[in-house]
Amino acid sequence: MPRSARIDIPGLLQHVMVRGIEKRDIFLDDDDKALFIERLSKLLIATGTDCLAWALMSNHFHLLLRPQSTKLSVFMRRLLTGYAVVFNLRHHRSGHLFQNRYKSIVCEEDSYLLELVRYIHLNPLRVGLVDSLDVLDSYKWSGHAVIMGKGSFAGQNGEEVLLLFDNRKGSACKKYRSFIEDGICQGKRDELVGGGLRRSLKISGSDEYGSYDERILGSGDFVERLQQETQPTGTAMSSVSLDEIIRHVSRIFSIEPASLRQGGKRKDLSDARGALCYIAVIKIGISGASVARTLNVSRAGVCLAARRGEEIYTMTPELHDIVVTLQN
Repeated sequence: MPRSARIDIPGLLQHVMVRGIEKRDIFLDDDDKALFIERLSKLLIATGTDCLAWALMSNHFHLLLRPQSTKLSVFMRRLLTGYAVVFNLRHHRSGHLFQNRYKSIVCEEDSYLLELVRYIHLNPLRVGLVDSLDVLDSYKWSGHAVIMGKGSFAGQNGEEVLLLFDNRKGSACKKYRSFIEDGICQGKRDELVGGGLRRSLKISGSDEYGSYDERILGSGDFVERLQQETQPTGTAMSSVSLDEIIRHVSRIFSIEPASLRQGGKRKDLSDARGALCYIAVIKIGISGASVARTLNVSRAGVCLAARRGEEIYTMTPELHDIVVTLQN
């Protein structure tokens, strides 16, 4: 299934997730992990990239990065390529080590920085690599121990995290640890690593619907600002027109294109409009405001329709083919 282009702008907080190819282990022993974090540390310092959180598991890892002068794509290419070469040499293997594409989500700092720090640093406990928070406090393959003062990692910006709790280091550490402990009972936080248009709502608990983008973790206003920044002046975000999408969706649902624009209460029409909104806004990247004007509905109506349309899209392979056709 095609994926949207990354938002790769220096200065943005990025939650990065990398898995081994076919979910295979990418760290076979502690020496592998040590070689990886040594390479990561040197690269962070050389590129001036901020690292707020990190954790290594057996077959994947998480990073919370804020690239400054170097784009995330360049940083990750150097990190992954270099480590893969060393790993293959150490273990007498060849071929790809990582999945073809790492996952990165742009995050709104004010709302989600601490939530992500907690989520990432609790990963070793969540997957059973450690059996208690006390053990995690000194676990050497996570940035949590660094913030707690029981580990070191050149390049991690632990002070920035602690300052969000208190100006006094001792007090900040206690408050930070209490914050981490409160997150243990939350379990797996799918809304922090995926879920597309459901992500922001699930975290905020809001019933209000703003703009959504599967590449972004943040409020509707934050999504819109980023979309505007990444949109070339005077051009649409996508070369695909809404009229094209309407024609394709109408064909799949065997209805007239005009019916999609006019609306109605028939189930097939409601399903088609939901699929249209999901494909246009989430998969292709057309602004919700543009879709709302075309369909003569509110932006909230577009987001509600897209929310319904996600399930319809998932269950209808012909709609996947539409996206492939439009993006090729």
